[in-house]
Amino acid sequence: MEVIAIQKSTLEGMKNELKALLELTKNATKRYTPIFAEEQWLDHQEVCLMMNITKRTLQTYKNKGLLPYSRLNRKNYYKRSDVQALLEAGQPYNTADNGFIDE
Repeated sequence: MEVIAIQKSTLEGMKNELKALLELTKNATKRYTPIFAEEQWLDHQEVCLMMNITKRTLQTYKNKGLLPYSRLNRKNYYKRSDVQALLEAGQPYNTADNGFIDE
């Protein structure tokens, strides 16, 4: 075991810096906590399972603006309420631009 000796003032300075960093982290996360607490967010796999659609159909919904999403660290997330609203609206899953359903 290695023992390292440092001055008490240096140790106190390190402790104060760690406390300040912890406080900054708490303040930063406090702003975003209500956003995630009030709404459940789903990834693409959960949305596909919930709506019984393929990844490609989900991509079409995104491209056409039918299903809003948020991007975080190169990954898309969808609000459960938005997915539910699309399901309740009875959006045809394979509707082409001309309005006809592809079969």
